[in-house]
Amino acid sequence: MEKNKTIITKKIKDIISRDNKIFLTTTRMNYPFIPESGENDIVRDVSGNKFIDLSSFISVYNFGINNTNIKKAIEKQAQKLVHPGFTDFYAEPPIKFGEALLKFFPKKFGKLFLSNSGTEANEAAIKFAKIFTDKSYIVSFYNSFHGRTQGSLSMTSSKIVQREHFGPFANSVHVPFPYCYRCPFNQKDSKSCGFACIDYIKKYALSKEISGKETAGFFIEPIQGEGGYIVPPTDYFKELKKLLEEYGIPLIDDEIQAGIMRTGKFIALDNFGVGADIYTFGKSIGGGIPMGVTLVKKDRDIPAGSHANTFGGNLLAVSAGEAVLNYIYKNKKNIEKEVDLKSKLFMNRLTQMQEKYEIIGDVRGIGLMIGIEFVKSKQTKEPAIDLRNRILRQAFDNGLIMLGCGESTIRLIPAITIEERNIETGLDIIEEIIKEENKK
Repeated sequence: MEKNKTIITKKIKDIISRDNKIFLTTTRMNYPFIPESGENDIVRDVSGNKFIDLSSFISVYNFGINNTNIKKAIEKQAQKLVHPGFTDFYAEPPIKFGEALLKFFPKKFGKLFLSNSGTEANEAAIKFAKIFTDKSYIVSFYNSFHGRTQGSLSMTSSKIVQREHFGPFANSVHVPFPYCYRCPFNQKDSKSCGFACIDYIKKYALSKEISGKETAGFFIEPIQGEGGYIVPPTDYFKELKKLLEEYGIPLIDDEIQAGIMRTGKFIALDNFGVGADIYTFGKSIGGGIPMGVTLVKKDRDIPAGSHANTFGGNLLAVSAGEAVLNYIYKNKKNIEKEVDLKSKLFMNRLTQMQEKYEIIGDVRGIGLMIGIEFVKSKQTKEPAIDLRNRILRQAFDNGLIMLGCGESTIRLIPAITIEERNIETGLDIIEEIIKEENKK
């Protein structure tokens, strides 16, 4: 695809004006993107502007916009029935989805709860952990993002704007994540940073603030998402798991943004050689239809009536989800190779840019979950927030869609099926902008 110049038409301005009159403020980007149609990694807006998509619409279209298999599954089910009242009645499509999902897990896993989003999946996980352990406290990390509903928000600690006005929160404690580029304990290498973070949990959080004996679960993201695309040291989660086992604390893995092959593995935590006790999924698990999943071990269950919902198990969502899972199961090795190849195309070019340009402080990621952190200088590491926002806007003006995260990071989360030529074009756009900004 050739690079494009985006034209902001009267139609775009009118739609945004109408939107502002009737909707509460959310988290909209600082550029006027109004998508209307798309295919795979290309999207068009309401005025016909064409863009390369490096956002996959917040890691939802892992296998491309308008994926044929997913679309067919949705259309086929829509002709029959959409809403089955699944928590009160029975239906076969959710069972087929569940059976497809369990193929990716050890045999000890076998019970699911279906909901409508990632935050609902995490809300369910909180409740299930408390039921299973008969304990009350939850631990999560600073810079974490687990959702914005009240229970999951108690674990979220990415930005203060997400939490202010909404307390008091449930029994939740936060501890430092090994953000090694900005180590909270000023350690000089990633291994030392990881161990220092583990020591803090043991010596302070579980010794002075809460008792490990009263802790129902420890929530993690394998790679922190909204918090900045922060990748921990390779052995960090192994050390954390050892510590949690000392106290009998379940590990709860939020795979909502990182899972479903985005990092080259179905379960992103597998990159670190560790298993969890409870898993949660959202975003791409429904192939574009709202869906959340909470997965626990087969010997677990909850009392009848203790948790339910109206729309969990929606037949369009589970049909789309089953199509996603069946495609992955049949093509897993090829997908792994595809992610590895495309990840290298991004990372090789980005690391070269990091060496050339003073404003790129860090490049990090696994698979197709990549963060570029911008700074005012490499020496001070001062976050370059306005710069990051200008780059996002200029990329949009040149036909490229990206998202920010953390304080001054841009996240690259394209569809796994992105064409290699569009990777190159996208990187050309990014480098042209960075080159000019670096001169200022």
